[in-house]
Amino acid sequence: MAVTRPEPEQAPPAQPAPGRALILDTAARLFRSEGYAGTSLRDIAAAAGMKAASLYHHFESKDAIVGEVLRIGVQQVHDTVRAAVDALPAQADAATLLRTAIHAHLQGMHGLQDYTSANLRIFGQVPAPVREAHLPARDAYERYWAALLARCARQGGFDRRRDLRLARLFLFTAMNGSLDWFQGGALALRALAEELAELLLEGLRARTPAAPEENAR
Repeated sequence: MAVTRPEPEQAPPAQPAPGRALILDTAARLFRSEGYAGTSLRDIAAAAGMKAASLYHHFESKDAIVGEVLRIGVQQVHDTVRAAVDALPAQADAATLLRTAIHAHLQGMHGLQDYTSANLRIFGQVPAPVREAHLPARDAYERYWAALLARCARQGGFDRRRDLRLARLFLFTAMNGSLDWFQGGALALRALAEELAELLLEGLRARTPAAPEENAR
């Protein structure tokens, strides 16, 4: 009789080393407040309670740190939005898709505020090679939203004259700009998502032409 051997337990997913996570969290906070040029490796080490030489056990340079901060700021928001949309029924309508995606974007962005704010502030300040290395992550997230809006448009109800690329840029500017002024809690964040979704849907919605008025007699 064959003996069934127990399946080996799977190891839990690897988590970032505490020192590495501390460096990234500290760097994101400093890049957000001081900018790229205003933040040195010594500044990051001092704020993290480390010696500057200790940073090199985790990262080879300041640009390696900033590249990871930029990546996290986009990738985790992308993952949050995709997971929220994937959890919806396949037949979800355009309004549900957009409200869900917008709320998830705001949740992810405000939950990672140092990373996302740093990304928006310093993207134009970092050296060209760092910026170019980060572009694929940004482009992938923008393509995701372009596909999502196209999926909504295919359901009908959108005015075909409207420019979906312009609608996406408008939405991103509104969502990302909330980092500068939004100070509410979870309920207020959901209300903001609802309002942004309604503004976008109203702008894209096809309208029935008004009937011409009868000539005055």
